[in-house]
Order: sequence, then C-alpha cells, then structure tokens
Amino acid sequence: MEPLPKIEPMELAQQATPFDHPDWLFEPKHDGFRALAYIQGDDCKLVSRKDANFTRFSDLARVLPGDLNAKNAILDGELVVLDRTGKSQFLELIANDGAVVFAAFDLVWLNGKDLRDTPLIERKELLRFRVRHPADRLLFVDYAEGSGKALYSRICQRDMEGIVCKPAVSPYRTVDGKTTWVTVNNPTYSQSEGRAGLFDKR
Repeated sequence: MEPLPKIEPMELAQQATPFDHPDWLFEPKHDGFRALAYIQGDDCKLVSRKDANFTRFSDLARVLPGDLNAKNAILDGELVVLDRTGKSQFLELIANDGAVVFAAFDLVWLNGKDLRDTPLIERKELLRFRVRHPADRLLFVDYAEGSGKALYSRICQRDMEGIVCKPAVSPYRTVDGKTTWVTVNNPTYSQSEGRAGLFDKR
C-alpha cells in the first residue's frame, strides 16, 4: 500500500465583515486545533497545521477510520470538544475534559485519488456521503450557500467563534499565490477572552 502524500493545509485570510455571494459557501468556524487526518486502512495519523503529530489524541485516531467509508483518505478539519448544543468548548479541549471530535470540513484525498483540483462543493458532498451514520467521533461540517450574513448572525447569537467563507468551485490550492478561504471572526466571542498570549493554537 502506497503511503499517503503530505498535504499543505489551506491558510485563512481574515476580514472584518461577512458578505453574501451566490458562488460562495459559508461554514461555521469551530474552535479547536486545526488538523489533517491521514487515514490508511485501520490506521489514522492526526497532524497539526505546523506538521506535528497530535499523539495526545490517540484514542480519537483509533476510531476515526471506522467513521469513514474509505480505504484511505485525507481530511482537513478541527479537533474539538462539543457541548450538548454543538458548540465548541476550547477550555475543555485544553484540559482533556470531554470526548474529542474531528469536525471535518474538507476531503482532499480519497481511495488513491487526489481531490485538490476538484471543486470544493464536490469535495464537500463526497465527504458528506462518506461519513458513516451514525458516526462515533467524526462530524461533517455543513455549509450555507450564498448567505454568509445570515449564518454569521446566527453564529454570533450563539456565541460561536465565527464563519469561514470559501468559493464553491475553488480547488484546495492557493490561486495566484493567495488563499481563497476567508474567515470572519465574532468580535464578542466570549471564549477568546484571556487567550491572546496563551499560545498559537492554529
């Protein structure tokens, strides 16, 4: 079995205000540790944005392959602890308090096929289809089409971190040397208080 390729995770550009656009997808931004999940058969390796292995989440790595209908895959997502309402609880993640879930928002490799040049909306729907139901520790991050302002308003009302905005047909690559993914953070997000100097969690 050939080893999986090393993937460079997409970066996020920031902007202050949400927007609507018929050709864009908008996702909730979960608050946790960004990670790539490399799944090969029954094995899974969780790797940080800075290419460090998340060995502390070995229990999650053991069960993730069973949550995905695939021989091999590479997922992009966020390691999170969720409360009963589906909100991320970052301090609980730091304290190892609660079950860690992989909130997957992209599928960039599937059964030997490189999907990085496949349009985002097709990658999202492939991912949705491949997540087993019920899944134990794998969450598909759903999206809204065209309506970023409405999603952002709901996210702020629920005191969540923000939204991520992505062109629906975008590849999993930079375009003209720049990322196409944009994040709009919630300025009143309560869990951001007191964390500025903690560490670079991204």
